[in-house]
Amino acid sequence: MIGYVTIGTKDLGRAAAFYDALFGELGAKRLMEFPRMIVWGTSFGAPSLGVCTPYDGNEASVGNGVMVALPLPTKDLIDRLHARALELGATDEGAPGPRGDNFYAGYFRDPDGNKFNFFKFGAN
Repeated sequence: MIGYVTIGTKDLGRAAAFYDALFGELGAKRLMEFPRMIVWGTSFGAPSLGVCTPYDGNEASVGNGVMVALPLPTKDLIDRLHARALELGATDEGAPGPRGDNFYAGYFRDPDGNKFNFFKFGAN
């Protein structure tokens, strides 16, 4: 249902380094690159994430209540990539762990303050 999500950044170079390293761990790469925007994904037919400096010229801001949730196949991968995000400059918004009986997630904010989580449904 979702084709892509775009978030704002105050520093495209810093964001590019963060997402190149983090998404590289998932086999994602830059699919498109423009002077004010970069889009990462695994293919043009799969959902992707774009990071841009705002086109209106105002400073990028974080949406209150906005979060991008990225599914991963294993809890171990969630743990590893959450830790990797923190190593790359993200801040912890909730360590990886179970949330209820059938949901496992780790929450973080990227260097611009955009909220993300890596998650998995199911007991395994």
